[in-house]
Amino acid sequence: MSYQISRLFCSLWLLCLTQVALAAFDDIQRIYRQTPQLNQLEICQGGGCANVLQAALDDADWHSVTMLFAEPVNHAAEERARISEAIGLLEQLVGYKTGTSEDKAGTFDNAAYTGQLDCNDEAINTTTYLRLLKQHGYMLLHEIEDMRTRNFFFTGWPHTTAVIHEIASGERFAVDSWFYDNGYPATIVPFTLWKANYYPEDSLIGKPK
Repeated sequence: MSYQISRLFCSLWLLCLTQVALAAFDDIQRIYRQTPQLNQLEICQGGGCANVLQAALDDADWHSVTMLFAEPVNHAAEERARISEAIGLLEQLVGYKTGTSEDKAGTFDNAAYTGQLDCNDEAINTTTYLRLLKQHGYMLLHEIEDMRTRNFFFTGWPHTTAVIHEIASGERFAVDSWFYDNGYPATIVPFTLWKANYYPEDSLIGKPK
């Protein structure tokens, strides 16, 4: 292949990647701007929201989520524990409807699994689920923030999470559903801990399967 042809090929390849990234970014922005509805959810999949899937939760689905909040919440830590369970349940319910129920912990080395999500997909979807909980009155002690990313190649591989903060104290928490397979409770830890490259000890990411 001549230098000119090789250069043209590389330029076209980069252009295609840029167009895909811009298209995904448009989807992310649209999903972030809209108010999610139980009967009309947009779910990100394929890495960086490359694919946008449609899902709907029926009354039975949502009832199973609301039962997690049936008892009064006494303090913020208890509310975070229930949010964690609810995110896992919503992942499971939506997974059956969108073909993402086989999503495995992490991103790399999981290409064989259908419906795989990367951390960006997970963070966007988790934020959507958090908004549903907030809209329906099941998040009284926390507010939702924008997603956050740690590392930028120079300090490690970039990784993104959903974020909430406790209203009373202002303390921020990462809400990360990437560390485990589909349907597991989300990992909720102080944001400063997460930012310092936190990984749960029992997560299978980077370990033999």
